[in-house]
Amino acid sequence: MERRDRNSQIFHILAKSVRTVIEKESPDLADVQEIRLRAGQPLRMLRGSRERVLPSDEKPHIITKEEIRETMEYVSHYSLYAYENELRQGFLTVEGGHRIGVAGKVIIEKEKVKNIQYISSVNVRVSHEMLGCADRLLPYITKNRQVCHTLIISPPCCGKTTLIRDLIRQISDGNEYVKGCSVGVVDERSELGGCYLGIAQNHLGSRTDILDCCPKADGMIMLIRSMSPQVIAVDEIGTSEDIHAIEYAMQCGCKLIASVHGLDMDEATRKPVLGELIRRRMFERYVVLGSGKHPGEIRGVYDERGSVLCRDL
Repeated sequence: MERRDRNSQIFHILAKSVRTVIEKESPDLADVQEIRLRAGQPLRMLRGSRERVLPSDEKPHIITKEEIRETMEYVSHYSLYAYENELRQGFLTVEGGHRIGVAGKVIIEKEKVKNIQYISSVNVRVSHEMLGCADRLLPYITKNRQVCHTLIISPPCCGKTTLIRDLIRQISDGNEYVKGCSVGVVDERSELGGCYLGIAQNHLGSRTDILDCCPKADGMIMLIRSMSPQVIAVDEIGTSEDIHAIEYAMQCGCKLIASVHGLDMDEATRKPVLGELIRRRMFERYVVLGSGKHPGEIRGVYDERGSVLCRDL
């Protein structure tokens, strides 16, 4: 994504007064991760791993309810009602794949979230692509130009989604390490493809099919039945339904690329249900990420027995 396109997409959805502050302080959003608007609180920006109050701690810009309202009008094209289905998940995805998280009064109907009203917080998560960031990993998670069942273990904000996104692209298109093949992506939170009106805004390759905003467990079964994927990719597995669907997909002959929150192999092994898959050696590769200067920094790659294949890629 061109920087000028990203800047335009983000500035276009912000309240004018907020936009003015950010354009003056940070006209280039190249390394901005988040922009936080909370009613009655200072405007904050996360750039890399450093959070800033804008324009300064001494004279912060305090966000008003009117600025929240104006921002959501731009985000929803003046029709929040039309985005009720997306809002019940707690976020909207806008052009460019940027995710707009919201918080406020939750409306419950039949014990399920129906909508969010009286929005008091907005979190603009800026979508970034790092084409080629998976280059160094591919040789370790492929054999005979075929993908290995791979589980990526990562603490929050260490670039696992960015890494998976580039893995999907390279596996789909093919290269010297892997033959191009059909990839099915279940993008429950619209973070991998960053779909806008059903079309992926991120580069996921020419042989990739995406189920956007679909629960992971349901989506994996749907893809197997309808799209015949050779590889299935999902981000942030966690529920027992997710794990059972992964096991089913493996038994159907699909290769799996998945991620889970965790600090290391030991923590992942202790997780309910997932730990049993690990002990049964269902995954062939484990990739452990850590925080560093760049997203997706790899602390270690392990085989199905937990033996180290490499460290600090």
